[in-house]
Amino acid sequence: MAPENPNPETGEVFLFDPEFVRCPHAVYQRLREDFPVTRATLTNSPVISRYEDVMWALRHPEIFSSAMDLQMALGTERPMIPQQIDPPAQTRYRRILDPCFSRRRMLGIQADVRRHANELIDAFIDAGECEFDHDFAIPLPCTAFLSLMGLPHEELETFLEFKDGIIRPHLRSGSMDMEVNKDYRVATGRRIYAYFENVIEERRKHPTDDLVGYLLEAEIDGEKLSQNEILDVSFLLILAGLDTVTATLGCNIAFLANNPEHRRRLAEKPALTPGAVEELLRWETPVMAVPRLAKQDVSLHGFDIAAGELVTLLLGAANLDRAEFSDAAEVDFERERNRHLAFGAGAHRCLGSHLARIELETALEEWHRRIPEYRIKPGEIPRYSPGIREVQYLPLVWDAPA
Repeated sequence: MAPENPNPETGEVFLFDPEFVRCPHAVYQRLREDFPVTRATLTNSPVISRYEDVMWALRHPEIFSSAMDLQMALGTERPMIPQQIDPPAQTRYRRILDPCFSRRRMLGIQADVRRHANELIDAFIDAGECEFDHDFAIPLPCTAFLSLMGLPHEELETFLEFKDGIIRPHLRSGSMDMEVNKDYRVATGRRIYAYFENVIEERRKHPTDDLVGYLLEAEIDGEKLSQNEILDVSFLLILAGLDTVTATLGCNIAFLANNPEHRRRLAEKPALTPGAVEELLRWETPVMAVPRLAKQDVSLHGFDIAAGELVTLLLGAANLDRAEFSDAAEVDFERERNRHLAFGAGAHRCLGSHLARIELETALEEWHRRIPEYRIKPGEIPRYSPGIREVQYLPLVWDAPA
């Protein structure tokens, strides 16, 4: 029999428990109600779960810093920009990056995303089944992002190797040993740097009108970005751009496949799609947690956090907090007030949130227009990953068109 999660006596929570990753809602509730600040197994690091506390931490980087020790930098030699630095330096980078991901600019790629979504569906709709992650959730957002970066689509598998090698190294190393995967991350990080060093060298010789080209010309205080700054931005973008929307699409479709009343309502009323995207971001929250470094001693709910401790802000738990969301345990595509934290908050709020929303809205619209009735293949069990919660195996079936 599996131990209770969280531990009913100590409150210690196992964030990598497969059952928790598959369906975390009950654990979130127990944490918020009984252990709003607790510790995680394996790392012994503090975990914060209530909305008010998580929001406060996100909005005070001077107390809960994103400037991690480089040992926590996921295979990097320097901090990723702008995620792993704090204001005021972080703010200067956001000023040059935010316009690249504005809603107006992202709307400009929506027609291409819609076209590609239909091309992907064309390839499997007549078969009456697909493995959603491989056949749709990976290629749709990844292709759109590679186009923005100006990177070759035919090298997608290489970029996925990069992304997995940092975020989910066990999938590529074949080991669950922490030291093995630490070394794998470092080796992958070197590959990423080397790849983008070659890209930058080529773009200096042959300028392009894409995101990498923009970074080569961008200036802060009258000075162009250095080689290392461009590398550190590119390192972050290739991880974020190839993972979180894929993860969100899988979580959303898995929920809808298991909840036919919501699925049918969305298929019958496409106008609900933007609200559905926001509500499913709240309910599923693929980026379950984000780390922060305590810069000073803090006491929350009688729990002492020491300066220097790595703290986990549990976004998924905060997004189901009844103190912030009315009927928090219900999925409501017409929720009027939805200040979810799926994209974070404060200075480090997700740079690509507009891109993600447009990709998600377009994908759900086209999927339900073409395949309104679908279900998980009988006898199959979807497989979820920890950390960034992705449904890595989601076999779907439907009645093929006559």
